Parts: sequence; structure tokens; C-alpha cells
Amino acid sequence: MSGHSKWATTKHKKAIIDSRRAKNFAKLIKGIEVAARNGGADISGNPTLFDAIAKAKKASMPADNIDRAVKRGAGLESGGADWQTIMYEGYGPNGVALMIECLSDNRNRAASEVRVAVTRNGGTMADPGSVSYMFNRKGVVIVTKASGITEDKILEHVLDAGAEDVTDLGESFEIVSEPSDLVAVRTALQSAGIDYESADTSFLPSVSVPLDAEGALKVFALIDAIEELDDVQNVFGNFDVSDEVMASL
Repeated sequence: MSGHSKWATTKHKKAIIDSRRAKNFAKLIKGIEVAARNGGADISGNPTLFDAIAKAKKASMPADNIDRAVKRGAGLESGGADWQTIMYEGYGPNGVALMIECLSDNRNRAASEVRVAVTRNGGTMADPGSVSYMFNRKGVVIVTKASGITEDKILEHVLDAGAEDVTDLGESFEIVSEPSDLVAVRTALQSAGIDYESADTSFLPSVSVPLDAEGALKVFALIDAIEELDDVQNVFGNFDVSDEVMASL
């Protein structure tokens, strides 16, 4: 789990500064639109929208883009698409299990493009339920390490809010909770003046597959190909990559 989390955190930071920034913006805008459609435009009563906007701001998205996405999602402005959440399951190299989360307005297109990306990059699609049992839906908050922030200090503030675990990822801490406690954990950090990088619900694996450098490169290439698709929002995998292997890559 920690290996996947480190990799995902690194990818998140990289997406902000590299050539995929526009694609990252498009995914963030979809998340804002869906959150506004499901819970309304008022962030005080819609914590999912609050977190989606916070993530967009962390990625330096212009305020005007965020505002228009909220209005489209809430039906206050025309142009919002009917995004549907679709989950696909599959396997990558070395038997790594994958959960692929899409937001799409065209199920047939999403299914076709995901299948092509997976099969062309050494993976196979799996039947619904054949992979998902290896994952648990959790709330995940990432806190970037800063002066004076320690694992003990974080635990002190988030345990009573429902946090189950705090993991040191090297450059950041990962706080895991039940999805229903995510807002309480995030709020506890805010009340303590601790800044956080992101707060999301995520699929975390119950069992992980350790990868060597060769296996890691193959799995990363597969996930990169899947994430290039416009309909794909997130890819979750049950792989673990050691610090030594990550450093070698």
C-alpha cells in the first residue's frame, strides 16, 4: 500500500508541472462538476465539492475555471455533461490488480478505450468483482512534511476524528480513515493549522504485490497509458515498490 501511495503522490506533484497539466485540469474540472451536481454549489454543505475545489487550487487552476465548473455542475450555467462514474477491473504485469475509475458521458467509448490501453500494454481486463474484493474504499488525506510536523503530532489531532492509520511516505504523511470520517479528519487538521495536500476517497489494497525494477517499469507504463485517456479519473493498483527500487527508477 505504501509503495502505491508514494508513487501516486509523486505522480500528483509531477502532473502539476509537466506537459500533462491541461489533461490534469480536465480531470479536476470533471470532479468539480460531478460534486456540484450531486451536492449543490454551496461548499459549506458539500464537503466533496470543497475537496475537489481545494485540489484544483493546489494545482494552480484559475479561479474563473473553477467557478464555471461549479456553475455547470449545479445547473446554473449551460454546458455541463452528464458524467457517469464507471469502474473497470483488470490485471497488469506481474499479476498486479487494477481498479480503473472513469467519469464519462459515453460508456461504449470509455469501455473500448480502456480495453485497448490495457491489452496493448501487457494487461488484461477482468470481470466485475474479480478484482475489487482485494481493495477497500477508504478516506485518504495526504499531508506534506513541513517544519514541526511529525507523525505523533498528526495522530494527536486526527485519532479522535476517526483516523485509522498514519503512514510516513518520505516527503509526506498518509492518513487513512473510513470514507465517512474523511471530512472530520480533514477538518481536524484545518483546526490544528496543519495544511494538507489532498483529501479524497480512494481504493487501497488489502494485499500488495512487490515489484522489482523491471516489473515496476511495466506497471507504470501501463498505468500511464490508461491515465492518458480522457475518460479516466483514477487508477488504483495493489503493487508495492520499495524505496530502493523507486530510487533506481
